[in-house]
Amino acid sequence: MSAGVSGLATRPATERYAQTFGAACAAGHYSDFLNLHLRLSSLGIGTFPGAATDAVDAAYARIVHRAALAGINVFDTAAHYRYGRSPHALGEGLRRAFADGVERAQVFVVAKGGFLAFDDGPPADVERWFDAHVVARGLGRREDLVGQHCLAARYVEAQLEAVRAATGLDSIDAFLLDQPEVHYGSLGKERAHRKMADVFEVLERAARDGRIGCYGISSFDALRVETDALLFQSLTSLLALAERAAHAAGGDARTRHALRIVQLPFNQAMTEGFTRFSQATGEGNVASSIQAAYQLRVYAMASHVMGKGAFAGTGADSVRAWLADLPNDAQRALQFARSTPGIGTALVGVSAPAHLDDVLAVARTAPLARADYLRLFERVQ
Repeated sequence: MSAGVSGLATRPATERYAQTFGAACAAGHYSDFLNLHLRLSSLGIGTFPGAATDAVDAAYARIVHRAALAGINVFDTAAHYRYGRSPHALGEGLRRAFADGVERAQVFVVAKGGFLAFDDGPPADVERWFDAHVVARGLGRREDLVGQHCLAARYVEAQLEAVRAATGLDSIDAFLLDQPEVHYGSLGKERAHRKMADVFEVLERAARDGRIGCYGISSFDALRVETDALLFQSLTSLLALAERAAHAAGGDARTRHALRIVQLPFNQAMTEGFTRFSQATGEGNVASSIQAAYQLRVYAMASHVMGKGAFAGTGADSVRAWLADLPNDAQRALQFARSTPGIGTALVGVSAPAHLDDVLAVARTAPLARADYLRLFERVQ
């Protein structure tokens, strides 16, 4: 099925983007995406916040359009965001940007699946809705459901197809399984990992046929908690699942998997991804999740960098003092997250066009040098 505009982000196109639409951005604003050497903006636009209204849809379309013309080429959405309205709004904003000269191959679109995507708000009876919309269509079973999350390969694939159709994009650059750790408590990690491997196999096939460029996971707790916590996710075991899925999908033990991205929360109050050394990366090395991702050649994206809006008007005293040259707490929060060594792109949900001004102002400011950032971080601690 062709959903519309074809193509994926490419190295030559993203390099042209950085030199043209990103010409006003500061040196260091673009990160290098692994061995593909895509030039991806250090700040990306998320589409989670905001009411499910026509007005917010229109605002998102304007935000995405303006951001894409001003040096931001990473955009994030999910099948369930704002009851499925956000992917449509993202698609409309991108269509306007394409009409104004941005190429499809110059933008990197991330989408997620796993949480139930209700059409018109949460139903009174989630299980009854699930039976009618998921079980009856053969997309999943009751045992795949925990709360409002469905860990079933066919359901996640259906969400991928829904996002492709909603955005009008034939291919999604990265599709992430959203917070699979919510199933660890009910299934146990071993059973949950088997189901994750089934999802990864579907995504491996989607990468082979060009519906996606790569895949990964978006986490909330899994990459921040201690190693003995039930919700902990080892990156090496995650990659092993992907390798197994690649072999199952391709039938060749030499096949390289397509898991390339992890998302995790990171902000001034949630620093564990950088400070907690919980990941074994081989040969006795132990690293934080962000450092381990870098060592294992997985692109790390930060989510929740504004703490659901909390850091728009507050911040650690040391961050305020060290980044006093920036005019407000929102910009300081963005600069703090995007300057973290190992983070490729920091995502921020922007549903009000005026808030985009802060994102673009930081894009025009050089990230902190590593030594300066580490000194700041010592003060934060």
